[in-house]
Amino acid sequence: MSRAMGTRQADSEVQVGGLRSGRRDSSWRRMIAALLAVGVVGCAVGPDYVAPQISAPEAWHAELRGGATAQAADPRALASWWTTLDDPMLTSLIERAVQGNLDVKKAKARVREARARRGINQADLFPTLTATGSGTYSRGSANLSSDRGSVEISARESYSVGLDASWEVDVFGGVRRSVEAATADLQASGEDLRNVLVSLLGEVALNYIEVRTFQNRLAVAEANLAAQTETHELTAIRVAAGLTTVLDLEQAKYNLEGTRSQIPTLQSGLEEAKNRLAILLGEHPGAVHSELAARRPIPVAPLEVAVGVPADLLRRRPDIRQAERKLAAQTAQIGVATAELYPKFSLVGSIGFSALDLTNLVSATSRAYSIGPSVSWRLFDAGAIRKNIEVQTALQEQALIQYEATVLTALEEVENALVAFVEEQRRHEALRSATQAAERAVALAQSQYGAGLVDFRSVLDAQRSLLSLQDQLAQSEGTITANVVRLYKALGGGWTSLAVEDAAG
Repeated sequence: MSRAMGTRQADSEVQVGGLRSGRRDSSWRRMIAALLAVGVVGCAVGPDYVAPQISAPEAWHAELRGGATAQAADPRALASWWTTLDDPMLTSLIERAVQGNLDVKKAKARVREARARRGINQADLFPTLTATGSGTYSRGSANLSSDRGSVEISARESYSVGLDASWEVDVFGGVRRSVEAATADLQASGEDLRNVLVSLLGEVALNYIEVRTFQNRLAVAEANLAAQTETHELTAIRVAAGLTTVLDLEQAKYNLEGTRSQIPTLQSGLEEAKNRLAILLGEHPGAVHSELAARRPIPVAPLEVAVGVPADLLRRRPDIRQAERKLAAQTAQIGVATAELYPKFSLVGSIGFSALDLTNLVSATSRAYSIGPSVSWRLFDAGAIRKNIEVQTALQEQALIQYEATVLTALEEVENALVAFVEEQRRHEALRSATQAAERAVALAQSQYGAGLVDFRSVLDAQRSLLSLQDQLAQSEGTITANVVRLYKALGGGWTSLAVEDAAG
C-alpha cells in the first residue's frame, strides 16, 4: 500500500508539472525571470563613493636648497632610492630585509586574508547547492495496542536523496556593497604592504648609516686616544727631567682617560645598531656582525634630490592611498547596512528521490521537486538597523578625518625632512671649518708649549676641542646621509611592485 501511495504522489507531481506548462507555468516563469533581472541590474542602496578632493599647496614651504629640486621624481628611481648611495653592502641588506623581515611577512599575510575575505563576500552573489540523503527504519510499540491478545508490530523503511538550492537575489545591492567594501579592503592591504616596505627599507638604511657613523666616531676617538697617549708619555719624560710639574702630568692623565671612557659607549652603540639591523632582516642578534666588522666610510648622499611638488605626494605615498581605500571600504559598509531596511528575495528549489524501498529510490515514480521565490522582511527591530546605519556613517566620517590627518602628516614629514636636509649641510660646513682650525690650534699649542710660550692647559684645551669637533663632524656626515634617507622615505620611496606581486601569488 505504501508503494501505491508513493506512485500516486509521483503522479500528482507530474500533473502539477503538466499544469505549469499552461497559464500557471507562464506566470511562474515571468515572476522568476523578473526576479532574476532585478537581481542583475537592481540598484545598490547607500552612497556611491567619490574620492575626496583635498587641495595641496602648490609648492613646498621650505626653501629648496642644497641639491633639493622641484623636478618630478622618477618613479622607478624613487622605488629603489638606496642605489643612489652606491653601497653594495646596503643594497644586499635591503634585499635580504625584503625577503626575511617579519613585518613584511605579516603584511603579506594580511593581503592574503583580505583576498580570501573578498572571496567569501563574492560567494554570496551565487546560489548555494546542498546535497542531502537519509535512510530511516521505524518499528511500532506493541504496548500501544488496545488489543493485547493480537498484536501486530508494524515496521517501515524510508529513503531519500536530493539536492537543495537557494539563491538570495541581490535586489538592493547589499551583497554588491559588501564585495565593494571587501575589494577596497584588499586594496588597502596592498597599500599597507607598500607602506611597511617604505618604513622597513628606510630603517635598514638608517641603521646601516648609524653603524658606519659609530665606526667613524670610534676611529676618531682611537686616533685622539693615540695622540693623547703620546702627549702623556712626553709629559712624563719632561716631569722626570724636571722640565715641568706633576700637575701637567695629572692633567694629561685625566684628558687621556676621559677620551678612553668614550670608547665603550661608542662600542655599545655600534653593537646595538648591528643587532637592530639583524632583527630588521628577520635574523637573530649577532647574525650580521661578521660582515659589518670591517670599517667602511659612511655612504655619500647624492648631490641632487628631486622632490617634486606636494600634489605628487598625495598620489605616491602608500599610507595616503591606504587611508583613501579604507574610506572607500567604509562608505560601502553604509550601503551594506542600508540594505537591511529592505525585503530580501530568494529563489529556492529542490529535486530528489524518496521511496519506502531502497530498490525503487531512483525510479521515475520516486522523483520529487519544487521551485519558487520567497521573501522575508524584518518589520520591527526597535530601530537596530537604522542605528547601525548611523554607526557606519560615523565610522565613515572618522575614516575621512583619518585620511585628511594622514595627508597633513605626510606633508609635515616632507617639510621637516627638507629643512633638516638643508640645515645639516650648513652645519656640516661650519663643523668642517672649525675642525680644520682645531687641528691647526693643536699643532700650534704643542709647538708653543715646547718653546715655553704657553702653559700645558692650552695643549689640553686644544686637544679636547679637536676631539669634540671631529666627533661632531663624523656625526654630521652620517646625519647628512640619514636626512637624505628620511627625505626619500617621506616622499614615499622604497616599495617595489615585485614585493606586492609576491604576496598576490
